[in-house]
Amino acid sequence: MDKLPRPVRILLGVSGGIAAYKSPDLVRRLRERGAEVQVVMTAGAARFITALTLQAVSGQPVRDALWDEAAEAAMGHIELARWADAVLVAPATADFLARLAHGHADDLLSTLCLATSAPLFVAPAMNHQMWANPATASNMALLKDRGVTILGPGEGDQACGETGPGRMLEPDQLAELTLSRLSAERVLSGQRVVVSAGPTREHLDPVRFISNRSSGKMGYAVAQAARDAGATVILVSGPVGIDPPAGVEFVAVESAQQMYDAVHRALVAADIYIGAAAVADYQAPAVAAQKIKKSAEKMQLELVGAPDILVSVAALTSGRPFVVGFAAETENVEENARAKLTRKRVDMIAANRVGDGLAFDCDDNSLLVLWAGGREEIASCGKPELARRLVALIAKVRGSRRRTGAVAAVHG
Repeated sequence: MDKLPRPVRILLGVSGGIAAYKSPDLVRRLRERGAEVQVVMTAGAARFITALTLQAVSGQPVRDALWDEAAEAAMGHIELARWADAVLVAPATADFLARLAHGHADDLLSTLCLATSAPLFVAPAMNHQMWANPATASNMALLKDRGVTILGPGEGDQACGETGPGRMLEPDQLAELTLSRLSAERVLSGQRVVVSAGPTREHLDPVRFISNRSSGKMGYAVAQAARDAGATVILVSGPVGIDPPAGVEFVAVESAQQMYDAVHRALVAADIYIGAAAVADYQAPAVAAQKIKKSAEKMQLELVGAPDILVSVAALTSGRPFVVGFAAETENVEENARAKLTRKRVDMIAANRVGDGLAFDCDDNSLLVLWAGGREEIASCGKPELARRLVALIAKVRGSRRRTGAVAAVHG
């Protein structure tokens, strides 16, 4: 097997503007999404923020000098330029943009921008009059012509007390834009993907229900990763406390039956179904019209099987998508996941151990991914990065199967 994609490497350049105070938060936002971040500062940036702060949040020593003898003994600036999957300069001051447009290489950051073949993103940050100046406009036009991606600027209150365009975009927005535009080989470009996520609630009466601890974080991360990989995504979600990713079609449901119906409606012309939801196995045969009153010290609850969405999708005979299920196990993870792969006749199972502080409500997770003739472990990492690697693996296995002319159903 080929190795799974490594974390995205972002070289973050910080130039000397007041918006540099947002750079530590930008580092955090990028790392939350699974990126590895290396910070390079200009001398001007050090007037606004310390290298120690950026080192603390990035987990990497900050580079700030072209004439660092220890680093440059091995041509460190070239090594950094080759290391990066993308270079993001935020804030990018009017001075830095001018030097970049005219090919200056008089400090480490400008030299890296010239030496790298990675995509280059800049987030302008300056006074609105500077942004409107014809010299700045000319520089921006030059950079755009050379393929530099301009992120922003936004419009609003500025440090000078004035208002207008020139404000750096907020860190969360910059992280989202950078990684979504960078986004890998768009391995699912043109594909239609349906993702189910979160728990379901099976009502007993108007105030009580049976549910589980699923936070929806993994499923939402998968939907975002599929979107970033170029797919058109429909996210069918049970009740959770997080916002759906931008750019996906969102369908909110509550019960297993509602999720079953919504998934099957969404599957029209779908290429891939990823069942990351923690769907209830059982439901009440009938929901009481009124609140069930306490009448004894013990109560016996009758339950019947809830609709099995994964089985129903895998059993489709017409327009069947590539089907990926999840298996949350407390013991014998691989054994139980393999049994589920066979029993439910799905194409792939992503399994993980749960309980004792694992998986549920956590920001990190790991997966054991199984399919007919294949097995891959994805080591523990943030759920956005985990989702990115899983989506890349799904695309790879599905693509390989299609190239060899195999039928969609693993066990057919």
